[in-house]
Order: sequence, then C-alpha cells, then structure tokens
Amino acid sequence: MKKLINQFIKFGFVGVAAAIIDFGLLTILTEVFDIYYLISAAISFIVSTIFNYVASMTFVFESKYGKEQRHKEAMIFLALSVVGLILNQVMMWFFVDITNIYYIFAKVLATIIVMIWNFVSRKIWLEK
Repeated sequence: MKKLINQFIKFGFVGVAAAIIDFGLLTILTEVFDIYYLISAAISFIVSTIFNYVASMTFVFESKYGKEQRHKEAMIFLALSVVGLILNQVMMWFFVDITNIYYIFAKVLATIIVMIWNFVSRKIWLEK
C-alpha cells in the first residue's frame, strides 16, 4: 500500500508539471495567438502528453516491457493517450459549448477526468 501511495504522489508531481504545460500552452495559443479553443486544447494536450510519457515512464511506473520492446510500450501509451485526447476534447466541447463554462474552468474539469483515466489505464496496461 505504501508503494502505491508513493507512486501516486510521484504521479501527482508529474501530472502537475504536465498540467502547467497543458494550461500554459492552451492559454497562450487561445489568448495570444487567437486559436480556436478546441484546437489549442488538442495541441496543448498532445505536447503535455509527450512530456507526461517520458516523465511517467522514467519516474513513476516501472515498465513491464524490456528495452527491446519499448516500441510496444510506446504504442500502448499512444493508444491510451488517444482515448485521453478524445475524452479531453469531448469534455471541453460539452462544458464550453453546452453548459457555457469558461474554457479554463472546463479544462480543469476535463483534466480531472482524464487524470483518473491516465492513472488507471497506465496501471493496468503499462506497469509491471
């Protein structure tokens, strides 16, 4: 249990760093470059996911794949991330366009949901 708690704390630190990248890039692309919020959200999600993959597999999760099978791990991570991206985009659209929540607040809600998906799915499919 202690290992799981320690792992979740590390996951949290990596997640906070990824969220800073995600929210920062989302805001810059939307506010400074006037890019439509769903496009900005997709770009920022992808960039933060790449960071998250490298940091998670380095500091949080112990891979169940050997060095010779890292491509398999990366493909699984990519598939899980595509589901996360779809969840993110649907949540952003729903909260902004349907419920009229400001896009940054919508991003907070979407991030919470995607974070849960990320932890559970990576525990199941990527960890030793």
